[in-house]
Amino acid sequence: MTREEARRKAEELVGQMSVEERASQLRYDAPAIERLGVPAYNWWGEALHGVARAGVATSFPQAIGMAATFDTELIHSAGDVAATEGRAKYNAYSAENDRDIYKGLTFWSPNVNIFRDPRWGRGQETYGEDPYLTSRLGVAYVEGLQGDDKDVLKSAACAKHFAVHSGPEAVRHEFNAVATKKDMAETYLPAFKACVQEAGVEAVMGAYNRTNGEPCCGSKTLMQDILRDEWKFEGHYVSDCWAIKDFHEKHMVTHTMEESAALALKCGCDINCGVTYLYLLKALEQGLVTEEEITEAAVRAFTTRYLLGLFDGSKYDDISFEKVECEAHLEVAQRLTRESVVLLKNDGVLPLNTSAAQTIGVIGPNADSREALVGNYHGTSSRYITILEGIQDKVGHNGRVLYSEGSHLFKDRVENLAWENDRVAEAVIVAKHSDVVVLCVGLNETLEGEEGDTGNSYASGDKNDLLLPEPQRKLMEAVFAVGKPVVVCLMAGSAIDLSEAQDKAAAVLQLWYPGARGGKAVADILFGDCSPSGKLPVTFYRTLEELPAFEDYTMNGRTYRYMEQEALYPFGYGLTYGDVQVEKAEVVKVDEATGDAIVHVTVRNAGDTATGDVIQIYVKDQKSPFAVPNHSLCAFARVFLNAGESTEMDMTVSGNAFLAVNEEGVFVKGGGSYALYVGTGQPDSRTAALTGKKCVEVPVTFS
Repeated sequence: MTREEARRKAEELVGQMSVEERASQLRYDAPAIERLGVPAYNWWGEALHGVARAGVATSFPQAIGMAATFDTELIHSAGDVAATEGRAKYNAYSAENDRDIYKGLTFWSPNVNIFRDPRWGRGQETYGEDPYLTSRLGVAYVEGLQGDDKDVLKSAACAKHFAVHSGPEAVRHEFNAVATKKDMAETYLPAFKACVQEAGVEAVMGAYNRTNGEPCCGSKTLMQDILRDEWKFEGHYVSDCWAIKDFHEKHMVTHTMEESAALALKCGCDINCGVTYLYLLKALEQGLVTEEEITEAAVRAFTTRYLLGLFDGSKYDDISFEKVECEAHLEVAQRLTRESVVLLKNDGVLPLNTSAAQTIGVIGPNADSREALVGNYHGTSSRYITILEGIQDKVGHNGRVLYSEGSHLFKDRVENLAWENDRVAEAVIVAKHSDVVVLCVGLNETLEGEEGDTGNSYASGDKNDLLLPEPQRKLMEAVFAVGKPVVVCLMAGSAIDLSEAQDKAAAVLQLWYPGARGGKAVADILFGDCSPSGKLPVTFYRTLEELPAFEDYTMNGRTYRYMEQEALYPFGYGLTYGDVQVEKAEVVKVDEATGDAIVHVTVRNAGDTATGDVIQIYVKDQKSPFAVPNHSLCAFARVFLNAGESTEMDMTVSGNAFLAVNEEGVFVKGGGSYALYVGTGQPDSRTAALTGKKCVEVPVTFS
């Protein structure tokens, strides 16, 4: 049914409810109204990288790993898989009258916040630091989750956390993020706008913090002026969990539960994840809210439920439980992992070969770790394949695999009664008896993640610095000292200082959190069954010294668009086993109405290995005083080329890429003179030094 039809049905149903019943439906755990045939419904569902917290489901790489694919079609497929499995599980659970938390069809994903600072523990949930990349991937995932039929929702996606939210976790409940109008429009809001206006995202979730003085779940500026009035958002708004009680307990903008509930409702927050809306009726008695405001929120909520077909049925009702973790879905996950792995360095040691004479040493606390596969907000897999297991399966009887844990993830010993660094000697022994070492280091969700969810209480899920935990640094030094070729595999959801690995390792791979069965795909890459082709969606800085304070939300010095220092590994960087080169690029057409530029690109794989790669276009406004200091990603496309193969392709650069944002946050005509840079990475000197390639520069002039 159309949204108009769904809303009419919602108005009719809500019109039969008492005000008490209407208010009860604004809780995330909405109770049943048996006399009207309304079953209980829990709005809280998670599907950040596959259906989460609801039992068995296909497990994708963590969102930051999915971002490294730069593959909108594959991200769309992942969203579709999550929606299909969500439907399959909902259909089966409902038949058993199980309407518990995490078992509905409203998924609070994707997270389209900007990963502006590498210390932020929840950055792993995002699509990286670039607003254009985040917009494209966010739209793709939302469209995958919600389905191709605009009148029938397969599931309901939710763009979060609106807005200007990226740490610090420890103070998020009282923190005021101060952002200029320019930074808001240019960096923090574009992905949300795209999800609303292009993808028609059904829900938006507010953040815990304040933005420019207003709590994000009670902000007239964000929720009314921008979201509903300017962007014409028609879906429902949900608070982050227990965020509304922060109004009076932490932000001190209200005094009572009733006042907090009233502020949120009046600004347009329809669903309360938390308990503050239990006080709505008291707020009504005190004249703080009106019955009409309660009714409107309930109508919005039931409009979504009707669009999902929860009352009149849906064409998705016949999706069976057999779809969960089916072979086709697992293959999508494997493709995502293969495309997400980023090769940061390779002196020729990769790909490895399997032979009877070859001994491979696998070392490190993340080598055989299930936790390091899945990141946070994860589901349950019926099978896990760690990096060690993937290598063992690949080698089989064609060689020998030795293993040592090497160190604890962060403690100074594995066995409590042992000496410090009690596994280092074993790691050294393994390295000495090996021809090549695969060293798996990094973090997991106990060290980086959301405040309250990690064991990293000293930083509430954020990182204090960019260093690996000390036991792992000592392990790495000891393994390097043996002198064998070492392939460092970093499993983490954020940038880590890999300067020593860059100097001493034979190869370096960024694996992110590759998904429950990620070890198989990683082994495929290590042994050359496929080529790595991921690109960094974040900058790997050399130190924190070049960054502003964590609490500073200005973009000055942050991300590749504003940074002044040279990166260790730049945004957009990633090597392959092939040698894809952009040989020619030219603007062949400019649409007078939209300003879109069509760029014709000739690409060749000059290497001897078939590989995927990502062709990237960056724009530099050479005259506008409002332009970003460096350059901005404005188009990208995946290619796959056999050895020696060439292809030609047209890529579209949106006319919006040639606009600039002034200090009032208004998009204005740019300087008129631009450079487009077309290549397999950024047009910066560090990328050129690491790859030996330079982008093709294409001048563009507008009158």
